[in-house]
Amino acid sequence: MTSLSLLLLILLAACIGAWLQREKYWRNRWEHVAKGIGMRARDADQLPEHSIRVWNDLQDTRRQSEQRRIFESLLDEISQGLVLVEEDLHIRYANRPLAELLHRSEIRPGRSLIEEVRDHQITGLVQEALQEKRHTTRRIQMLSSDTCTGTNLSGRHFLIEAAPLAAESGGGAWLMIQDVTEAAMTEQIRKDFVANASHELRTPLTLIGGYIEMLQDGGTPLTPTAMKRSLDVMEKHTKRIARIIEDMLAISRLEDTATPLNCEPFNVRASAQDAADHLAPMLEGKDVKIDFDFPKDGVRITGDRFYWDQIFTNLIENSIKENTRPGLIIRVSGHWDKSQCVLKVSDNGIGIPAHDLPFVFKRFYRGNKHHSSASQVKGTGLGLSIVKRAVEAHGGTIELVSTPGVETTFTMRMPLPCEC
Repeated sequence: MTSLSLLLLILLAACIGAWLQREKYWRNRWEHVAKGIGMRARDADQLPEHSIRVWNDLQDTRRQSEQRRIFESLLDEISQGLVLVEEDLHIRYANRPLAELLHRSEIRPGRSLIEEVRDHQITGLVQEALQEKRHTTRRIQMLSSDTCTGTNLSGRHFLIEAAPLAAESGGGAWLMIQDVTEAAMTEQIRKDFVANASHELRTPLTLIGGYIEMLQDGGTPLTPTAMKRSLDVMEKHTKRIARIIEDMLAISRLEDTATPLNCEPFNVRASAQDAADHLAPMLEGKDVKIDFDFPKDGVRITGDRFYWDQIFTNLIENSIKENTRPGLIIRVSGHWDKSQCVLKVSDNGIGIPAHDLPFVFKRFYRGNKHHSSASQVKGTGLGLSIVKRAVEAHGGTIELVSTPGVETTFTMRMPLPCEC
């Protein structure tokens, strides 16, 4: 045996000796603790092993608690509301978005689901999932209105999913709630748009078709006067069809975010004046006055001149068509400050009833239909919708205030510089 091997053997023996001494020391300590708490001597040998198991269980509990906090934090970041319920539909867990969706300050675990969601459609879906033991999905329109908390979800659309939980997960069921009101409204707008567009196009096409059949019949010769009247009617409704198509294309372009506006500085007063000049034929024989009130300097903004021409044309044309009484005064004005440009189009006509105000910017909506003369071609019902979307496309807002018989004012506020 070499001196090095002997040295290593001595060191190993020393380590073993030290370990045995340490083991003896801790065994004596455990026996002392065991005697102190009244344990039998033979059970003292099991105390270290038991302590290790307790320590490991404590560490596992801490890890599980940490993982739960992480999972709960992640669930609080999603947009859907998630809730876990027991078999009796008492809440075991609910994430924060659920309270936000239901307009509640919090969802309290331990309470019944119906107490928190206050809508039997939701609890009924969970019961169905539990009874049939399958994943269930349904879109519902909320009916609840909680007068106690001041929340009103009536009319909101929710996509509800529910499914039973496995027995090893504690049983019960999970429920997920997603607010799809905007998607439902968009779908309804699309359906209404298609239905209204079909109706608006069908009416003039039917009239044109009727006159064409009459001209093709040839049974009774038409006088030159009757022939001209027939052609005038067909021309009028042909122009109406073209206007409807142009307006629908304008809305489509404005809603297509991939199509940028052609923004450049232009003279706002010149745009309003051009719109008035374009509508001059409508003013023949009518007692209508159009005033412009713009500062001499600073009458330029940055925007798409094509759409601003449409904005002023539609607003001025709307005032002319809806007011057939003499003495109409239309005022187009502009005011600039450091942060915004305020443009207004107002008139002293018959005004817009309060019940029509929330709907005037909707597609194909026409209020006060009885004010139009029988010989006048109806508007498309898209003009004010185009105005609103064009203003918003430039980063601005539009407001409407009307006092029937006194004044109706459309106010457009554009940020400076323009955000288009």
